Amino acid sequence: MNKLAESAAAFPPLPADGPPGFHLLAKPSGSTCNIDCTYCFFLSKEALYPNEKSRMSEATHEAYIRQLLESHRVPEVTVAWQGGEPTLMKLEFFKRSIELVEKYRKPGQVVQHTFQTNGILLDDDWCAFFKQHNFLVGLSVDGPRELHDAYRVDRRGQGTFDKVMQGWRSLKQHDVDFNILCTVNAANQHHGRDVYRFFRDELGAKWIQFIPIVERATEQTIAIANQGWSEQPGGKKRLLYTQTGNLVTARSVGGEQYGRFMVDVFEEWVRHDVGEVYVQLFDVTLEAYFGRHLLCIHAPTCGYGPALEYNGDLYSCDHFVEPEYRLGNIHETHMLTLVASPEQRKFGEDKRDTLTAQCLRCEVRSLCNGGCPKDRFALSRDGDAGHNYLCAGLELFFKHTMPAMQVMAGLLQQRRYPAEIMALIAADDAKRGPYHPCACGSGKKFRFCHGNSTPNSPFSGVSPAMAASQAERVTAGPIE
Repeated sequence: MNKLAESAAAFPPLPADGPPGFHLLAKPSGSTCNIDCTYCFFLSKEALYPNEKSRMSEATHEAYIRQLLESHRVPEVTVAWQGGEPTLMKLEFFKRSIELVEKYRKPGQVVQHTFQTNGILLDDDWCAFFKQHNFLVGLSVDGPRELHDAYRVDRRGQGTFDKVMQGWRSLKQHDVDFNILCTVNAANQHHGRDVYRFFRDELGAKWIQFIPIVERATEQTIAIANQGWSEQPGGKKRLLYTQTGNLVTARSVGGEQYGRFMVDVFEEWVRHDVGEVYVQLFDVTLEAYFGRHLLCIHAPTCGYGPALEYNGDLYSCDHFVEPEYRLGNIHETHMLTLVASPEQRKFGEDKRDTLTAQCLRCEVRSLCNGGCPKDRFALSRDGDAGHNYLCAGLELFFKHTMPAMQVMAGLLQQRRYPAEIMALIAADDAKRGPYHPCACGSGKKFRFCHGNSTPNSPFSGVSPAMAASQAERVTAGPIE
């Protein structure tokens, strides 16, 4: 009997009260990455495993796939890879993953494969593999060149936009399903519509996620945190990022501005793209009107999104990869036992049980549910600690979109398409007229905001030639 079989035989029976399914993020190369984004505190997690080569072994790889498939009692299972940068594991590793899925898949199980990447190493071989095995690939892009390159840089501090676009072209050429993962940060927070249009019109994106950058720090760590999460001058090791402190870095999105960014995107989407482009936050908000919470961030409780490190260590959440939230190791305790453990249950239920009084009486609580626990370090209006830093923006977004969401929910209840709202909004816009204030709340006249005379984007496009031809339209000075 090999070591893997011996380990499997040593596990006690799996808990009957474990979750029927969960979404685990596996990090086969740990926090190791081939670029050096200044806001990426995941890079600091190498401090958890000093002097180790962060690469998933064959034994851990097989244990992960086997236990993941064993754990699920629902027919659909997602094998989700991220990092760091998973392409550093080379293509052969993921070919082996496909073999392991076929080896351990239960009868009737449908396995989906997802893969989050910065796109730098994508080529014909990678993309042909993704297409062959129906991978959904998440591509990290923060908008047009000037916005993307503000923080997504290589180890020499040079922007990565052109290399990422090469990867995007390979995905398109091989017709790989992809979505865009865009962070909302201090550089792009005032450009929601421009960023969205770039993804829609130039990249042809049909699925988009917007993730707010909120980097916490203490008075003792804020100075070094503002320098980024690279190795420090003099060869000093990276500072380990933990979810502590009530300060944020200069790269972090403003709390209210995150909501304004999302409203800016929503007002463009709801006029032109309902049913054609899928924005994660909009989709899960509409589902919440029916009492279905599909995203942990805005669900009443969480705890069903653990993170697996390259060595088999399992953590409560990808945002809480730190010693206090290490549940155990899958070589020593079965994955399902760890996910169903009292510690993990408490982690998930604390999301509901630690809401501030302001949250409890909020009219959009059923949509927001206090947001992600990682962002709960601000003071509420009552002076209570543990309130969400993004509250002003979340409240703004959920209240602003409520009338349109209610209309779309009503259409669904009538077995009609939510996309019919676009004609209703067009009629309202015509009644209001082009010179009335835009509905987005920007203070601009509708014609020159979300109307037909919206100014062209000041940012350059995909290709270097397009960037050169549009450079004179880009305003000088820092991006705001």
